[in-house]
Amino acid sequence: MLEKILSLDTELFVFLNGLGSPTYDGLWLFITKQSNWIPLFLLLLYVIYKKLGGKQTLYLLLFVALLVTFTDQMTNVVKNNVQRLRPCNNVEIASYIRIVKMSNAFSFFSGHAANSMAVAAFIYFTLRSYFKHFELIFLWPFIFAYSRIYLGLHYPGDILTGYFFGFIFGFLMFKSYKILQKKYFPQPNL
Repeated sequence: MLEKILSLDTELFVFLNGLGSPTYDGLWLFITKQSNWIPLFLLLLYVIYKKLGGKQTLYLLLFVALLVTFTDQMTNVVKNNVQRLRPCNNVEIASYIRIVKMSNAFSFFSGHAANSMAVAAFIYFTLRSYFKHFELIFLWPFIFAYSRIYLGLHYPGDILTGYFFGFIFGFLMFKSYKILQKKYFPQPNL
């Protein structure tokens, strides 16, 4: 059963990766770099500050930092225990896939997908009552993580597992945040 799932994962990767074109490689290299998302992060920070105020924003940022640290470290623990080779290092498919970027780290599961989904879920649950169509925030982890398939760095299964892990822990962190917020930092009536 596991072999069949891994085979389907590889086939889907080959298909999705094969959709790429050298014309767009620069765009996807730009998208995959975390620091290039700073304008989005600053916009979100501004929106959070305007809706919650300074004290609540700092409190929220503390939870985001804890969430990213936890998610990132758990991703590394799983990667180092599972030790799945990245597609770009898989000699069985390397000759017929597009390898735009190389990495020697392990593949399962995607830290980019887990971290971005965790933060997006946490921010979504925190601010969804303030904005109509705030679910659009989930475009960020979708685009960010797809870049990893495009570049030849992750299988779709790595991405989906990262999404699942990130969403679960983003939601759990939100629940913890709300419990502690009510206890220590009650929000003023807005």
